Amino acid sequence: MSVLAFDTYAFVKRLTAAGMPEAQAEALADEQRRLIDDRLATKDDLERMEVAIRVQVANTATKADIAETKADILKWMFGTMGFQTVVILGAALAFNHFGH
Repeated sequence: MSVLAFDTYAFVKRLTAAGMPEAQAEALADEQRRLIDDRLATKDDLERMEVAIRVQVANTATKADIAETKADILKWMFGTMGFQTVVILGAALAFNHFGH
């Protein structure tokens, strides 16, 4: 929610001085105030959003790092298992060859 000072009294006074009927100037001032309160982002709003985005990006980067590390571990694990299988088969074949 925006916190911005909008002087409705000065706004109405200026409009009526320019020839606008007071009731119309008050209605316009009320709508302006509502729009400013509901739709206008303040510097504080933007700073809070920036912090939230930075946290979200950091969390996403951390998740990506974890996924990359997991993929590296799996790659090494399967590579090691494959190497061990080749060594065991080679040893079994060598024992079989020398056994006869």
